[in-house]
Amino acid sequence: MDKKSILFQLAFLQFLSGFLTFNSMNVQIRCLQIERKVLLDFKQGLTDPSGRLSSWVGEECCQWDGLTCNNLTGHVIKLDLRNPFQSDEAGHQESALRGKINSSLLYLEYLDYLDLSLNDFEGSQIPGFIGSFRSLNYLNLSHAKFGGTIPPLLGNMSSLHFLDLHAFSDSDHLLNAKDLHWLTGLSSLEYLDLGGIDLGSVVNWLDVVNMLPSLLELRLQDCNLQNLPHSLPFVNFTSLSVIDLSRNLFNSPMPAWLFNITNLEDILFSASNLTGPLPNTLTNIISLQHLDLSDQFLEGLLPSSLGNLWKLRSLILSSNNFSGNVIEFVDSLSRNNSLEVLDLTQNKFYGELPVSLGNLTNLRSLVLGQNRFWGSLPETIGSLSSLEAISMFGNPTNGSIPESMGQLSKLIVMNFGQTLWKGTISERHFLNLTRLENLEISSTSLKKSLNFNVGSQWNPPFKLKSIILAHIQAGPMFPEWVQTQNDLTRLFLNDIEISSTLPDWFWSWCSQHIDDLDLAHNQIRGTLPRSLHFHYEANVYLISNQFRGPLPMWSNVRRLYLWGNSFSGLIPENISEIMPKLRDLDLSENCLSGGIPPSIVNLRHLNTLVLSFNHLSGELPADWSQLQHLQVLDVSNNNLSGTIPSSIGFLHSLQLLSLSNNKFTGKIPLSLQNCTGLWNFDLSENRLSGSIPAWMGNITSLLILHLRSNFLSSELPTQLCHLLKLHVLDLADNNLLGWIPQCLGNLSGMISDVPPEFVHLYQGHATLVAKGRELEYSSTLSLVKTIDLSANNLTGKVPEEITGLLRLGTLNLSMNHLTGRIPPMIGSLRWLETLDLSKNQLSGTIPSSLSMISSLSHLNLSYNNLTGKIPLGNQLQTLNDPSIYEGNPGLCGDPLKTKCPEDDTSSESSEEGNGENERFDILWFYFGVASGFIVGFWAVCGAMLLNKSWRQKYFKFIDERKDKACVFIAVTLAHWQGRMKSIRNRDRQATFSTT
Repeated sequence: MDKKSILFQLAFLQFLSGFLTFNSMNVQIRCLQIERKVLLDFKQGLTDPSGRLSSWVGEECCQWDGLTCNNLTGHVIKLDLRNPFQSDEAGHQESALRGKINSSLLYLEYLDYLDLSLNDFEGSQIPGFIGSFRSLNYLNLSHAKFGGTIPPLLGNMSSLHFLDLHAFSDSDHLLNAKDLHWLTGLSSLEYLDLGGIDLGSVVNWLDVVNMLPSLLELRLQDCNLQNLPHSLPFVNFTSLSVIDLSRNLFNSPMPAWLFNITNLEDILFSASNLTGPLPNTLTNIISLQHLDLSDQFLEGLLPSSLGNLWKLRSLILSSNNFSGNVIEFVDSLSRNNSLEVLDLTQNKFYGELPVSLGNLTNLRSLVLGQNRFWGSLPETIGSLSSLEAISMFGNPTNGSIPESMGQLSKLIVMNFGQTLWKGTISERHFLNLTRLENLEISSTSLKKSLNFNVGSQWNPPFKLKSIILAHIQAGPMFPEWVQTQNDLTRLFLNDIEISSTLPDWFWSWCSQHIDDLDLAHNQIRGTLPRSLHFHYEANVYLISNQFRGPLPMWSNVRRLYLWGNSFSGLIPENISEIMPKLRDLDLSENCLSGGIPPSIVNLRHLNTLVLSFNHLSGELPADWSQLQHLQVLDVSNNNLSGTIPSSIGFLHSLQLLSLSNNKFTGKIPLSLQNCTGLWNFDLSENRLSGSIPAWMGNITSLLILHLRSNFLSSELPTQLCHLLKLHVLDLADNNLLGWIPQCLGNLSGMISDVPPEFVHLYQGHATLVAKGRELEYSSTLSLVKTIDLSANNLTGKVPEEITGLLRLGTLNLSMNHLTGRIPPMIGSLRWLETLDLSKNQLSGTIPSSLSMISSLSHLNLSYNNLTGKIPLGNQLQTLNDPSIYEGNPGLCGDPLKTKCPEDDTSSESSEEGNGENERFDILWFYFGVASGFIVGFWAVCGAMLLNKSWRQKYFKFIDERKDKACVFIAVTLAHWQGRMKSIRNRDRQATFSTT
């Protein structure tokens, strides 16, 4: 073919291409009728509450919302029905499509994009026919609430590049897979996300994934995976750039295949001699950019070979058990300098941070919280010019914060909360922090060794949105520089030694900007403005200061915590009109008087109402039924009276009810049986009468049942044994009758730990008798384990079953009429600190197992009919107060003065033996003296008899000493006679003068 003909054909083809393009732009794409019918059948099987498919009418389906057709053929190639609202957004449920996916969709044989994510298919199974879409390139069914087992037929889509089946993490793993071998059919797959799917029974998941050579992103977070192989015989997925295996159950060291592929160190060494670009094979080996292994049980040291991942930009290893010093690890990372995100939060790393940290100059986020790092931040921290966020939260860092922090001009978040920093923070620490928005500095040290010291006229370079300063020294004056922060919404100045009054501008400025205010635990003085309107719904915490005067009534407040001050006067009658948005109100530990206004029950959104430790009087409001969100009602330690309103029983959300230490009368209302969510039920120290109702056994969530010091008179209902979570059973000081139920041994809450969700809830106050005295419990109340049935009229035996409550801390059954023996296995209660069985009619011996309780610090067995010898050993040796055992005439032995008969017998035999020994010793004494005298006499006298010169010198020596002694005695006597004569003369002259 000649050159002219070739040029002609090219020109013709170019003309034809332009012609077709022109027509495709000007001719409307027509919908294929068969595909239009398929789509309508598909729509017919769906429920569309928000009308997202309302455009699916008419003949031209290519114009319908969510559809895309091929410009030339008119075939539907894209079906995108993703919910426009995320799962945590308000309109998500209303906008979600529901129903069934019609199999007629298979007729869309040219479909290459299908997205049904974020809808709600109500646990139905993923249709297996989707695997027959041979042209499908993109499939997204994530967060669509599919359930059951993933159909293996999905492995038939050999053209698939993108597969996202991520399930809701809070849906209790509705989706699962028993085997992943079907993935090997997806040879073109580049993106795989199976997060939230239960893969716990899949053992060979890594071998399967390793057979996907084109894979770029692997996301298997929260899949119940348990085995993470340490090595692989070969690595096939060398193009991986993203690995997310977070929130699984791995319990092993860091896997070597992540960074130790072939002999990587040798390859890197040889590559250093190259003059051109790196080989593609080497680039693939080290292609990993994002690695997330957070929320596992991984352990051990971090290998320095992680630094060989040249392209690594994000490394997230938080919430594991990694340990060791990080100096070598950080040194290795600083060699490639590509890292942008480093998150080691909540591990067991320790030591000082290395100077090489300053070499990670591309780092944007450095999160090292909740480890064991100590010392100071290195001065080189100022070299991290790209740093936007730094967190050392919860470390025992006991050094100083360098002034070089002030050089981090891009820093947005600085979190130094709950640390042990020392020294001073000055204005230089913030010199160039013009972009800082969130500042948190707090200490766990009681000494407040960190001083936040800036000038009173300081004008900061930043505009903060959040300030948290806590447990450091920043007083005594209120920090005036806060007034310059007009973007501020959160202001926490908790326990920073402020002892002044608040500045005049503060409350007006605060109402304009702040929606979260915490000035707790200072010594701030003065009164508060009576009325104030916050522009935003505000939370206000003014706990434990020295505020006084009438209560502030501030509108647009959600949470108002004023406990621990000196407010006085009445609670306003119109409180519900002034503060209609209140959700939490705590006015406890003040000096409020008067009654509880009836309008308080009109606060329909109220969750918490705490009015304890005041001087309130009168009766409770009659109708509480409007407070359907109320979870905490605490009016304890006041002077309230009357009966308990039955309407409180209609508060189905109630979790804590404390009416203790008042003057309530009558019976426990039957309606309270409806409060099945109660975990703290405290009616102690009132004047209630009647019986303990059996329906209490139906409130199975109860942790604390506190009814002491009332006039309750009945037998103990066995239904109380249904309260398996119970930690505190205090029914002391009533008129209870009958036997102690044996089934109290079923209270498994006395064996197990308190559920962690209760530890952080408001727990109220309770007075319990422990260690022989009344103790006040508040924040640790849910951790106490006690049974106190003292000061009643109970009879019968102490149930042996109680000894199975292994973690019981206090057992007080004193001042009853109990008989029988102390259970022999009482020593099983190894955690017991207080045991009081005094003032009963118990008999028999004291079990020797009692000496096995090493934690016992208070014991009282007095005034019973116990007999025999008091056991000795271990902790009992320290409890040597005789009053523990007094009133038991049959007891003997230490620490009582009464000796046991066996002790007397051994004493007599000991005395006889001692007498014989004594006589024997006297004989030996006399024999020794006689022998010594004889030996001494003949040693001296015998020598002088045998040697004449010694004899003459001895007698001469005796004569000289005798003469000197006689002269000395004569002179001394003459001297004293003269003195006595002069004394008598002086006395005689004195007598004469007086006369």
